[in-house]
Amino acid sequence: MVKQHMTHEKKVHEIKSQKVCCSDKTWKIAAVVLAILLVVSVITNGFSISSAKELPKKKVSDMTLDFINKAVLQGQTVATIDSISDLKGQSCLYNITLNIQGKTFESYVTKDASILFPQAINMKAPATASTADQQQPATDIPKADKPEVMLFTMAYCPYGNQAEEGIIPVVKAMGSDVEIQPHYVIYSNYRGGGADYCLDQDNKYCSMHGIQELNEGVRELCLYKYDKAKFWDYISDVNSKCTSANVDKCWEAVAKARGIDTAKISACQKDEALALLAKEVELNAKYSVQGSPMLIINGAEYSGGRTPDAYKTSICSAFSKAPASCGQQLSTEGAQAAGNCG
Repeated sequence: MVKQHMTHEKKVHEIKSQKVCCSDKTWKIAAVVLAILLVVSVITNGFSISSAKELPKKKVSDMTLDFINKAVLQGQTVATIDSISDLKGQSCLYNITLNIQGKTFESYVTKDASILFPQAINMKAPATASTADQQQPATDIPKADKPEVMLFTMAYCPYGNQAEEGIIPVVKAMGSDVEIQPHYVIYSNYRGGGADYCLDQDNKYCSMHGIQELNEGVRELCLYKYDKAKFWDYISDVNSKCTSANVDKCWEAVAKARGIDTAKISACQKDEALALLAKEVELNAKYSVQGSPMLIINGAEYSGGRTPDAYKTSICSAFSKAPASCGQQLSTEGAQAAGNCG
């Protein structure tokens, strides 16, 4: 998924209920990033394919798939449709099964191909944890004089970007009281390896969303190594201005605007990539990292909400003696739902 989708995710709270011609049915909860992105695309007029009459299944399938791949996934990966069928008891909807990187998602589309319903919510299911519950600090985080905090992401995982967006205010508020280290999720032989996903011929260093994502991860490691003070401002900018489809060309202008020595970063990328990635693989194994994001505090995995205040609360709970910066109230707005790439 692309970084620019983060701005879309902020609009999720604006979604309003829509009236559809559907009778009683128990629907599964499809709590996946695709669902969020597609819902937002619908409410922001991203889904512009429409017709005044019912269309054949094949036509609806082709139009839906074209929209998903071009408007939502934007070349980051490719979706297929495993099946499309009439929805029992419904005259206006087709039931479609999407397949993205081997995972299937149940969705619905009107028979005139005008509205896509990618997320079905079971109203009889137990309520999710409240915001307050999700912002409670984990009780099993060990304490330290200065906690070790590591955030593992993929450069273009929307959930990882979500975590970065939540952690940046913590970095700025706490300053030198805590160091939040950026790290990256690395796979070996991803999707069979090859130059589309992997940096090396042995396919040891690969990334889920393609080689440009991996290249960007290396550049970000280089930046953190050589110009740490500018790292998080750069992350904020590159998240909003570049995508995994163009970052190899886009990053340099973003970096220069922040006064970053791009020649030094490029040299690091060329000369140090394999060593940096080998260290990431070692850390991935040490902490059993399997997806993005994953926040590790004093060796323990964080599992709370992704708001600035939720992150701050748990990080501060890991101090033997909390610093004064922990007394600041940060925003409680942001992502609460769980989700990751991996």
